[in-house]
Amino acid sequence: MTVRAAVLPAVGAPLEITEIDLPEPGPGQVRVRLAAAGVCHSDLSLSNGTMRVPVPAVLGHEGAGTVVSVGEGVTHLAPGAPVVLNWAPACGDCHACALGEVWLCANALNGAAGVHARTADGTELHPGLNVAAFAEETVVAASCVLPLPDGVPLTDAALLGCAVLTGYGAVHHAARVRRGETVAVFGAGGVGLATLQSARIAGASRIIAVDVSPAKEELARAAGATDFVLASDTTARDIRALTGKQGADVAIECVGRAATIRAAWDSTRRGGRTTVVGIGGKDQEVTFNALEIFHWGRTLSGCVYGNTDPARDLPVLAEHVREGRLDLSALVTERIGLDGIPAAFGNMLAGKGGRALVVF
Repeated sequence: MTVRAAVLPAVGAPLEITEIDLPEPGPGQVRVRLAAAGVCHSDLSLSNGTMRVPVPAVLGHEGAGTVVSVGEGVTHLAPGAPVVLNWAPACGDCHACALGEVWLCANALNGAAGVHARTADGTELHPGLNVAAFAEETVVAASCVLPLPDGVPLTDAALLGCAVLTGYGAVHHAARVRRGETVAVFGAGGVGLATLQSARIAGASRIIAVDVSPAKEELARAAGATDFVLASDTTARDIRALTGKQGADVAIECVGRAATIRAAWDSTRRGGRTTVVGIGGKDQEVTFNALEIFHWGRTLSGCVYGNTDPARDLPVLAEHVREGRLDLSALVTERIGLDGIPAAFGNMLAGKGGRALVVF
């Protein structure tokens, strides 16, 4: 069957909106008609080579839709079921999975090397991060599909597949924010806005949003920020001024740049926690001296997919949505069609907006 999709022909090349030949689901696979897909900075990282995946590929890893059909052996899903795509399914067998750290599964991205579809001339296409959500329909492994809990709008549910899980997990699992603590969030894009909402849910007493764009202030405050700091050479000093000269208990970096990581570290109080969510390139080197590590007693940690278990955390997030504590629509700054994805990539490069949502 032919469907339209956004294809990355080569690393560094512009996306092409084209028709692809998508096969029917084989054993253990599910076909999903997409309702929406989020345009995430990780897709940009795939297109520019920061994250390496086989190409040409259909990008898009944050999506939700409806099951169209299932392949042999799939019994837990049926046509018509609303679902969320999970781009990093855990294998359950590797060392990380055995430790319960499913977000570090060694085999989570094995599916990205497979043949997903073909172009009109027969060129083989790979699924960017397993799920190829920038398409009208996709075929994925059954492990990449999670049932959508009741009470969550299908279109907005796409954001649960990456931005919200990552932001929520960064706060609740990686940084382990406690009620009454102060939190500084660097970057007010889609993940940053989800992190701000999650810090509010965790009961943080002061939530400081940091961004290079003054236009982000309104979005950040709507998501739960009590303060907004325009990023500059004095960011750490500005945050200390807002926190009794101590610094934030927790700083969460959602950008992936050396300067921002360093600023987050410098903004953290003595004994506090700095968590890095943003994905940076190998050229983004951060330096520390041995004395400051000893003196400040801070903890610096990475965070992969929010250190979440999607199957466990998705129902929790759905409950927050139903109870009005988590507003998915507040993360969306632009609703576009499939043809608008290349322009949305340009906006990300320019640091504009929070999250573009592709509505099919």
